[in-house]
Amino acid sequence: MKSDNNYIWGHNRRFNSYAEYFRLQFGERVQKLSIDAGSTCPNRDGTVGMGGCTYCNNDAFNPSYCLPAKTITQQLAEGVEFHLRRYRRANNYLAYFQTYSNTYSHIDSLKKQYNEALAFPGVIGLVIGTRPDCIDDEKLLYLKKLSEKHYIIVEYGIESCYNKTLEIINRGHTFEQSVTAIEKTVAHGVKCGAHIIFGLPGESREEMLAQADILSKLPINNIKFHQLQIIKDTAMEQDYLQNPALFDLFSLEEYVDFVVRFIEKLNPAMVIERFTGEVPPRFLASPVWGLLRNDQIVVMIEKELEKRNTWQGKAFLK
Repeated sequence: MKSDNNYIWGHNRRFNSYAEYFRLQFGERVQKLSIDAGSTCPNRDGTVGMGGCTYCNNDAFNPSYCLPAKTITQQLAEGVEFHLRRYRRANNYLAYFQTYSNTYSHIDSLKKQYNEALAFPGVIGLVIGTRPDCIDDEKLLYLKKLSEKHYIIVEYGIESCYNKTLEIINRGHTFEQSVTAIEKTVAHGVKCGAHIIFGLPGESREEMLAQADILSKLPINNIKFHQLQIIKDTAMEQDYLQNPALFDLFSLEEYVDFVVRFIEKLNPAMVIERFTGEVPPRFLASPVWGLLRNDQIVVMIEKELEKRNTWQGKAFLK
């Protein structure tokens, strides 16, 4: 492993940065544009369950321009304008099918959606958020074909490596299904992303930390970490109000310490896309960390990495 100030990703940050990954891939910044394609989930429509995940309220993270009543083209156009007002200009975009499970439809419908997004000027690829029980060979073969000309990544909501936790939060699938979906996706030549939540009810801090070793063995390209936040108008909010002792929520200082220890154990080949989730305060039913933005928390994590002279993968066990 590299010594301090000498890292393996072609830049000097102490973790495998998503922004730097795309700069190295494409030579410039790439901006994601969220899309609400009107998808649903099998644990909402009765196929495997009802009510959805106990923590889920998509309104808490869906940008204001994302409405399924609008066409995909209209959402992308408004997304470009939205980001131009708030951030510096990007020339390349990824269409992010974000809301609910975006492979949970007939292949003909998915082809229409994906092709409309890829036809939008500047869109060079797709990020497809979905569940591990909503993928099959037919869909993966089509995504493999798209990936020959475009950047394609399927982002699976794993959420936890423990089936006891997945049952508590009403995910409606097992961790073994996540592993199968990830391996099958990569076997088809399609990049794979993953999403994990830290702080879910019933998990000890030791169990959360142990997931670094479990995930590091999987062929995951990009990974997102979110701290558990109790969102209003969810089943989890009711659980939290009735018995807050069941929830071991991180303070900001605890979370920074935990993330540093977690990524020390994490496979250095994985690109870290996010360290935290960001939800407008009006949606939160649990204590918040003030008005800190995600980029401010990243700075805190990087300062702690430097303080400890450590980096992603320093304690990775091959």
